[in-house]
Amino acid sequence: MMRRLLLAVVLLLMAAPALAVNPDEVLTDPALEARARALSAELRCMVCQNQSIDDSNADLAKDLRLLVRERITDGDSDEAVLTYIVSRYGEFVLLKPRVSMKTVLLWGAPVLLVLAGGLSLLVFARRRAGKPTGSKLTADEQARLSELLKK
Repeated sequence: MMRRLLLAVVLLLMAAPALAVNPDEVLTDPALEARARALSAELRCMVCQNQSIDDSNADLAKDLRLLVRERITDGDSDEAVLTYIVSRYGEFVLLKPRVSMKTVLLWGAPVLLVLAGGLSLLVFARRRAGKPTGSKLTADEQARLSELLKK
């Protein structure tokens, strides 16, 4: 009984993403539909934020899926569709951000900061290693040390 219940739950969960694209959204041309699905998989749902618009059931995701299909049927290239949507919603709508100066700074800054910190620690440690620690012995301490070393 438990196995059947578990199997039913797993099958229902596996079917959930399939419900995102409604049959009335699907294009009649299979090649255009494949392009629309590929583009939809690259775009983030602004409501769900960690799902593509292809997997999301949100109203905004549906509107974006329809917009992608509309632009494709109007003859836009894949890049033109992405550029149009990015111009309306910003770079955040892309699940894989484009490489630009902003993204290079965003991903490169932590690496540069770690390297600069490591270099600073290395320089500080080397400078400190060359300096003597403590103070010089007084004349009485030096005499006492000499006596102890002679014994």
